[in-house]
This record gives sequence, C-alpha cells and structure tokens, in this order.
Amino acid sequence: MLNTKYLYLFFAIIFALLSSCVNDPAKVNLITKKNNLPILTEKNVDAIYSDSAKLKFHFTAAQVDEYEGIDSYQEMPKGVKVEIYNDSGIIETKLTSNYAIRKIKENKMVAKNDVVVVNSKGEKLNTELLTWDGAKRRIKTDAFIKITTSDQIIYGTGLDSDERFEEYEIKNISGTILLKDLPK
Repeated sequence: MLNTKYLYLFFAIIFALLSSCVNDPAKVNLITKKNNLPILTEKNVDAIYSDSAKLKFHFTAAQVDEYEGIDSYQEMPKGVKVEIYNDSGIIETKLTSNYAIRKIKENKMVAKNDVVVVNSKGEKLNTELLTWDGAKRRIKTDAFIKITTSDQIIYGTGLDSDERFEEYEIKNISGTILLKDLPK
C-alpha cells in the first residue's frame, strides 16, 4: 500500500514537470542556431586583376572573410584599397574604406566608414557609404558627400558616377566653397 502512494506521487511529479515545460522559440533558436562563420579567412590579401594581359584592378585588404550560401559574400572588416588602371597601365582611380563587403552573385561591393575616392584629375570624394556595381560599372551613394576639386569644395547628398569617378552627378548639392575665396 505504501509503495502505491509513492508510485502515484512519482507519476504526479513527472506529470507536473512535463506539463510545465514551455519551449521559448527564441531560446531554442539561440541553442540550435549555427554561427555564421567564414569558410575562409585570408590575411594581407594583395590581388591583381587583369584582362587580355592588361592590368585592370589592384586590390589589397588586411583581412578577407569569405562566406558561402545562397547569398555568398566576401567581407573586408579591416578595410580595403582598390586601384583602377587605364589601358596604359596608369592608376586612374583609388578607393579606400575602413570596411567593405562584396556580394559575389550580385557583382557589387559596398564600402563603408571613411570612404575616399580619388580620380586621375585629383578630385577627391569623401563619404561614409558607397556602392560599386560591377555589372553597370557605376558607383553611387545616397549618403552625404564632399567633393574636393582643384578650385572648390562641393557638399551634397547622393551621387551617381562612372566607376572611375570621372563623370559624376551630385543628387542634392547643399553648398559650394570656392577655394580662391578662402583666406590664405
């Protein structure tokens, strides 16, 4: 008789424990989620791209992390430097940024954080966000920009340009400073 009381008590405790379990989806995902880790990490990358034996791009990055999947991409968390060459092998354009991500299937690169582009005329673009579209061979941004030329500084928001930053359109100019008007 005593054993059946303990048996009923045992089943009552088990039933109470099982019926009080609730699976919080956020906690379950946290436990079962796979970390999105790079499949490859390269340090001090220095790559040259050519076409028909002509130098086109020189790319350097302190670190490149490669991720695979449906939307595979390469991340440059420590910055990137890209030099674009003309057909004579002379650097026409330089781009630097403190962070970049290249979306492989889309053939696009997004540069962020202190993005600087300098063209062959010495014109300099400063912004915090710039997208390069490899298929269209264009660069663009909707962010604040500053362009410094030989005779003026132009401020605005938004830019659309060829990838060499030679022919560009500023979307919304907010101010222009003529350098000849500045005190020396």
